[in-house]
Amino acid sequence: MSKLELINVRKQYGAVPVVEDLSLQLRKGELVTLLGPSGCGKTTTLRMIAGFIELSAGSIAIDGKQISGAGRTVPPEHRGMSMIFQSYAIWPNMTVAENVGFGLNVRRVAADECRRRVAEILDVVKLGALAQRYPAELSGGQQQRVALARAMVVRPEVLLLDEPLSNLDANLREEMAGEIRRLHDEFHFTTVYVTHDQTEAMTISDRIAVIHQGRLEQIDTPWNLYNRPRTPFVAGFIGQTNLVEGQLHDGRIALRGLEGTLPVEGTSSSAAARVSIRPQSLFLGPAGSGALPMGSVSVLARTYLGEYWDYLVRPAGGGDDLKVHAPPSSVLDIGHESLLSIDPRGVALVS
Repeated sequence: MSKLELINVRKQYGAVPVVEDLSLQLRKGELVTLLGPSGCGKTTTLRMIAGFIELSAGSIAIDGKQISGAGRTVPPEHRGMSMIFQSYAIWPNMTVAENVGFGLNVRRVAADECRRRVAEILDVVKLGALAQRYPAELSGGQQQRVALARAMVVRPEVLLLDEPLSNLDANLREEMAGEIRRLHDEFHFTTVYVTHDQTEAMTISDRIAVIHQGRLEQIDTPWNLYNRPRTPFVAGFIGQTNLVEGQLHDGRIALRGLEGTLPVEGTSSSAAARVSIRPQSLFLGPAGSGALPMGSVSVLARTYLGEYWDYLVRPAGGGDDLKVHAPPSSVLDIGHESLLSIDPRGVALVS
């Protein structure tokens, strides 16, 4: 049985749908990220799980018991959930310890037990020495840790996080993403995490649910989403890719403007098709291990990004322009002609 289940959930305001026919199942102790661009419906979905927004249709259940749906809506305070907001929402007039212990006091946990659990969780989030400080005396990362400690100390059935790292700078955001993953591995809360940041989602998630225009495009592990996207949107949203037109025949695809063919998993039909090819799976000059020669290309543009060259190339026979990531030592001038090879392990058929 799933710990948390969304069944054909729908939310609309007037005639405008925000979330449409969305179904998800989370296993106990799993961390699933809702990922998508701004306005795709991910925060609305999170707030429906929390009970802050009523469903227009469908249902939500915990351990098989309906908490939202036709004829039954459990209030937020009775759902056994904790939520961390984008703004942290910690009280400025309370110390760190008082903020963290607030939920336990509301639940009338005995004073000794409350102090013990607060001290324990503050040590876990590395804030034990700051228990008597006020929020204004803390850095952004420390305030985020207070919010995490407050949410976890009550031992929720489900932990909800709404873009909790968006107010932090890039380096601190990366550090805190790793910290959230560490805490999840230690406590195993069933967790729903909302973000629009692909790197953040790939760092912390067991599975990622990619949402586009209120609909679930694909839910899968980070590896599968990147290497085996099922739709053009997922392929383009998760990292960089080339979406290339071609012709399928007997489990292989011929790409416009290129020679040779590439094997494609999951099909033996003959039809026009589109594939996703990651830039690092294309090679200029000597082929990479396992790559297949596909003909000649010319360099249209180039950008040096330190760790690699980002080239835009055009096949000699026409067809789609292609992005290629090459090592820093591979310095090619605009107009240079080169052999292009493609590693079929970086090719995925998209519908």
